Amino acid sequence: MTTEIDRSTNIDMPEQVEQALIERIDKDKIELPVLPQVAGRVMALANDPSADAARLSTLIHQDQALAAHVLKIANSPAYMPRTPIMSLQHAVAMLGVNQLSEIAVTISLKSAAVKIPGHEADIKQLWRHALASGAYAKEIARLRRYNVESAYLCGLLHTVGKSVVLKTVTTIATELHVRLEPNAILAFLDGYHSRVGILIATEWALPSQVAEAIAYYAVYEQAPTHKHEAMMTFLADRLATYILVPDSFDDSTLRDHSVFADLNLYPNDVDTLLGLKDKVLSLVDSMTL
Repeated sequence: MTTEIDRSTNIDMPEQVEQALIERIDKDKIELPVLPQVAGRVMALANDPSADAARLSTLIHQDQALAAHVLKIANSPAYMPRTPIMSLQHAVAMLGVNQLSEIAVTISLKSAAVKIPGHEADIKQLWRHALASGAYAKEIARLRRYNVESAYLCGLLHTVGKSVVLKTVTTIATELHVRLEPNAILAFLDGYHSRVGILIATEWALPSQVAEAIAYYAVYEQAPTHKHEAMMTFLADRLATYILVPDSFDDSTLRDHSVFADLNLYPNDVDTLLGLKDKVLSLVDSMTL
């Protein structure tokens, strides 16, 4: 299941399923995932200039399963520690507060992932795309000298509504005894995930730039306040699709998009981003464990 559909193709979404989906969105009858408490607190710490390593370590220690998973990720090839990391304090010293908080938030959010029997592979692919988008958003932000941590969250969460749409439309289809073709499911995800993502952003009280990236990344020129974050998220999404879905589009199609000029990125910058493929895939693999 890819995360992109060909907009030039006329995909038929069953009308009764679409009407039911719209009604549930409009009447706030969509079942939204709950933001894990630890993830919310770690995000708050990451945005607190006065936060220190001790507070972050203490917070992560409160969830032993999270602490163990964070240490496992910190020791993975994606982060290439020079020596084995044996404690959270050591992880802070080796990786820094920002990178450790990024790992903690990501793992916490993964624990809250929507569960859909029969669609485990689809959910895994959506998660991998989110991780790759987050990783690329960070690298784009570094090139443009924007806030890296904020860019990562924008990339990681920009399609947070897709799994919820997937669960909702499959539930509706079952209730109505309608069979959904794979392309119809893709069309629902592509067409409605931003609307549902905005509901999640409100429910989770996400930072305004993340909420705006969710709402406007696909039409970043319309973003009212955080246009650069929306642009970086759009490009991160495109790069993630490029490396995860090899037949999505070729190299020249990728490079020809106006987003590079809009972000003042030059051909050598594009080469740099494409050269990070193995690094991004390593991070995706480590976070998918």
